[in-house]
Amino acid sequence: MSALVVQDLRVELSDGSRLVDDASLRVEPGRVLGVVGESGSGKSTLSLALLGHARPGARITAGSVRIGEVDMLALGDRERRHARGTLIAYVPQDPAAALNPALSLRTQLEEAMTGTPDERRERIADVLRAVDLPADAAFLKRRPGQLSGGQKQRVGIAMAIVGDPDVLVLDEPTTGLDVTTQAKVLALVAELCRAREMAAVYISHDLAVIADVADEVAVMYAGQIIETGPAARLVLAPQHPYSRALLASVPDSRVRLQLQAIPGRAPAPAPPRQGCRFADRCGFATDACRRTAPQLIVLGDDSTGRSAVRCLRAGEIGAAGHARVEAPRTETAADAAALLEVRGLTAAYGRRPVLFDVDLQVRPGECVAVVGESGSGKSTLSQCIAGLQERTGGEVLLDGAALAPAARRRAPAQRREVQYVFQNPYASLNPRATVGASIGVPLTYFAGLGGRARRSRVAELLDRVELPAEVAQRYPRELSGGQRQRVAIARALASDPRLLICDEVTSALDVSVQAAIVELLRGLQAEGLSMLFVTHNFAVVRSLADAVTVLRAGTVVEQGPTDRVLDQPEHEYTATLLADVLDVPLAAAG
Repeated sequence: MSALVVQDLRVELSDGSRLVDDASLRVEPGRVLGVVGESGSGKSTLSLALLGHARPGARITAGSVRIGEVDMLALGDRERRHARGTLIAYVPQDPAAALNPALSLRTQLEEAMTGTPDERRERIADVLRAVDLPADAAFLKRRPGQLSGGQKQRVGIAMAIVGDPDVLVLDEPTTGLDVTTQAKVLALVAELCRAREMAAVYISHDLAVIADVADEVAVMYAGQIIETGPAARLVLAPQHPYSRALLASVPDSRVRLQLQAIPGRAPAPAPPRQGCRFADRCGFATDACRRTAPQLIVLGDDSTGRSAVRCLRAGEIGAAGHARVEAPRTETAADAAALLEVRGLTAAYGRRPVLFDVDLQVRPGECVAVVGESGSGKSTLSQCIAGLQERTGGEVLLDGAALAPAARRRAPAQRREVQYVFQNPYASLNPRATVGASIGVPLTYFAGLGGRARRSRVAELLDRVELPAEVAQRYPRELSGGQRQRVAIARALASDPRLLICDEVTSALDVSVQAAIVELLRGLQAEGLSMLFVTHNFAVVRSLADAVTVLRAGTVVEQGPTDRVLDQPEHEYTATLLADVLDVPLAAAG
């Protein structure tokens, strides 16, 4: 018997717009189903609907979600609350938001448990061992703020499995984690499913992660499941044009690729309509595709699994090859004087040192990547260079001139020439200011522009990051994540910088949006802009960086040209990081 069977599930808004449209799927005990698609495709809405939950303004209007013999949607509110945690459990993307910062780990783990104190203690020890965390009293006294990102995610998984559920739903649980922590979490999920005969639904936008952890894959677009099949088969030979387009957007740590973002944007939720929902973005679409809504058609059902696709031209397109194009590397003068030079940099938080004698150079037009595990000091280094975190020792020079430790003590010209793009653009943009107003601030401060001249320059900057001029009138909340990141880049470019510091700017983006941002940054680099690119994504490093600096516990352990460091690492730590990197199987490129 399947652990989870979903039949014709539908989630609608009050106006009849469908967030999830007649979705059906099946997961066997001990197996992992990966659900992949862009933001807005309905993945998270589907994952919450499996628990019988819909966000405010939406409701589940049709279908069934059966776990064994129990239909979650037929239960009353009290029974459904009890089933959450005992039959099905949920692991959110951000464990920090799911954990109460004021309560100890022991208190939070015990909240959903019954039994005697000894029984609860034994159960907690069991689940913490299962997720490779200590179960001693000192660890259980800790609060979430005392844990690393990977530890928080493991505690979140422990809280989900403490009730021994039949089904585990994981919503982007490794987004933002470094490669080593991600590899451990993925191995943990696979082992838990096998050892406990637990089915899992794993939501992600990362096809490399899905290829590694999932047994089967369901691809979602505009609320519909548009392709399903065994993971190995679907990733190696996708049949739907959308699945193929997603793969063309994925960077690769083994080769520098010209990334291909999917043109246009996914449609907003809407009532049922004629035609294929992907037609407006599909290079294979015909008039028939725009007139006729395709049905999910079974293509094959054999010992490896069942495949199905929602496309009128699947038979024709499936045979067409798709080549991934290698990108040339921008040449920089090897003997050029460094634009940025960091000498013997040290930094600390209070009395705790976090950076030790760091040396770094960035030449004009060069992109240098800084990589390492979480806590290695990457962001601290970039913030010290920008003057956002005061260093305790060493020098930072721009064109040979020393930069003061704090940005407020630097000359206006120095502040203008070094600009910072943060990981979370929604947090770094003023939610009460329009896009035009946010971009206009540095134009007024550094260039003295106002009125018509400022509006004209804002339009030019938006065009430079491939956004229409009318975006200037919108607020950050009205934009997608990729659009907000483009706005943040446009604001940084407004001061005409010579060095752009990018701190994990692609870590939470869809693969298609990530591809567009990488190609945008590559174009800026070709125009002569220098970049310091902080990331844990080695595939993006290969796509963009000319040189790499590897940090471990605040110390530089390796530096060199990107191809040499990634192909022939000299330090054991670099080799260990690269061993944990996930890439889509090479055969998927053809």
